[in-house]
Amino acid sequence: MIDDDGYRPNVGIVICNRQGQVMWARRFGQHSWQFPQGGINPGESAEQAMYRELFEEVGLSRKDVRILASTRNWVALQITETFGALGHEAGLYRPKTKMVSLAAGERRCRNQYANQQYTRV
Repeated sequence: MIDDDGYRPNVGIVICNRQGQVMWARRFGQHSWQFPQGGINPGESAEQAMYRELFEEVGLSRKDVRILASTRNWVALQITETFGALGHEAGLYRPKTKMVSLAAGERRCRNQYANQQYTRV
């Protein structure tokens, strides 16, 4: 789905563990690290997309996390071809970000990624 300005609505998820660390993940075949994220489908709210992506990418359900914070407004990102060469698809993105804390513990996270780690920020 692309909005009227040419941007793809997207949701990013910052996952915090009980030690106050955040999860970074690296997809198979890529060299860059990222937070779990994905596009918002037509008719889907940002929160619905967040829960769907959380399950698809990390294997966590609504009951496994608690929303701590959310961006109020959309942020406009333009991924250039140069940045795209680092593992991100070039294009226009308009993400909302949700910060969630784990209720179930790290062991419940499945690994769709080549690597994942928790880091103190």
